[in-house]
Amino acid sequence: MVKTLVKEALNGLVIDLRATHGDNLASVVLYGSAAAGDQVELRSDYNLLIALNRITPEDLRQAQAPMREWRRLGNPLPVYFTVNELSDAADVFPIEFHQMAKARVILFGKDPFEYVRISDAHLRHQAEFELRSKLIQLRRLYIPASGSVEKLCDLMNNSLASFAALFRAVLMLYGKEPPVAKPDTVRATAKLLNLDLEPFERIFAMRATGERPATEEAANELFGAYMVQIEHVVEAVDETGLAETP
Repeated sequence: MVKTLVKEALNGLVIDLRATHGDNLASVVLYGSAAAGDQVELRSDYNLLIALNRITPEDLRQAQAPMREWRRLGNPLPVYFTVNELSDAADVFPIEFHQMAKARVILFGKDPFEYVRISDAHLRHQAEFELRSKLIQLRRLYIPASGSVEKLCDLMNNSLASFAALFRAVLMLYGKEPPVAKPDTVRATAKLLNLDLEPFERIFAMRATGERPATEEAANELFGAYMVQIEHVVEAVDETGLAETP
């Protein structure tokens, strides 16, 4: 039922976008978990990229009406690029563009990534920056969450989805082809870096079933084991940078 409603919402949005933007609309692309097929119903976002031939404030104002119903259903606003910007920005957002290129469904128009050259030149720098930023944020959010099983579980569930997406970049740094599904990406990263996989598996199981640790102590113990493994990943990415230093 949920999938049917989402499909109807996507079809309706594409129709509205075509009516709104006309010939200016080049592509509508679904990307991320929903495109990869590893989304959790009612919890995962349906991320969209919309490519226009040109973007002016008026073009964006016109998008307000089509987005009203999409937002009412709890979905995030799409990202807007011009067709030319997709090529120009490929070296600035290597992680995001790799993810979009790896897991995408073309809902309308041409595939905007068909002729986009995705550069790995800044992949390590962006991967380390994003991982360190999210690790710092994880530590900050742990402080208020540490006294509640529910808040701790929500923090681990939400943060692991973000870290798993970044683990794809880690695998690419080591010359590995990253899997599409997040759990498989985490397992491949754990194997590559000799991580303890158990904390990740327990969080994925919790995310899928809703089952939580029975006590606050157990939840905090799981979080501690999880954070240690994240720190190991950051250290491994940092070491790849040191290896590049002459």
